[in-house]
Amino acid sequence: MSKEKKFMTCDGNQAAAHISYMFTEVAAIYPITPSSTMAEHVDEWAAAGRKNIFGETVMVQEMQSEGGAAGAVHGSLQAGALTTTYTASQGLLLMIPNMYKIAGELLPGVFHVSARTLASHTLCIFGDHQDVMATRQTGFAMLAEGSVQEVMDLAGVAHLSAIKAHVPFVNFFDGFRTSHEIQKVEAMDQEDLRPLIDMEELAKFRKGAMNPATTTIPQFPPSSRTT
Repeated sequence: MSKEKKFMTCDGNQAAAHISYMFTEVAAIYPITPSSTMAEHVDEWAAAGRKNIFGETVMVQEMQSEGGAAGAVHGSLQAGALTTTYTASQGLLLMIPNMYKIAGELLPGVFHVSARTLASHTLCIFGDHQDVMATRQTGFAMLAEGSVQEVMDLAGVAHLSAIKAHVPFVNFFDGFRTSHEIQKVEAMDQEDLRPLIDMEELAKFRKGAMNPATTTIPQFPPSSRTT
């Protein structure tokens, strides 16, 4: 017997937030148009006590800059928590220094990006891919979607692949078109995605975390200095 399909009416940002919430333990956020509503949805759901795929409420931390959000993502991943952020345009460029570190340390973070023109000679708000193209050299894998349904279907692939391959992902779609275009789409739920998580690779990620419970502290001999 086939499973009954579930539908929801949403835009691309809500679809990305819906999927990313399932895989996220910590969300380090700083709002920037047109990605702001992704973080707003996650913050709202966390405040309401919604559970992620691991049965936990997402810890949401709003920082004071995009650079701070990227640094928080880096530190949180090092501590063994699956961490996500949401950004666009100049905000993504301010995250590049930390992106090199996250990719170099093979940490499974995911950045959801509503791709937007970079502000150069004018403050442009139109959507294109200047921002994500500027991050190609960081070592992040990149996954793109062209419709709200694709965001719903493929955002989970970014999280699942990051866990499986220990490679961070930039998951992006067009800002102001896909990000704000409202469509009726077939929805994915936790029951669909939970069996796809590679629990062995997730355990490896958590075991390698930098925290006192799992990190061996070197034992130094007592000082031979006399008083």
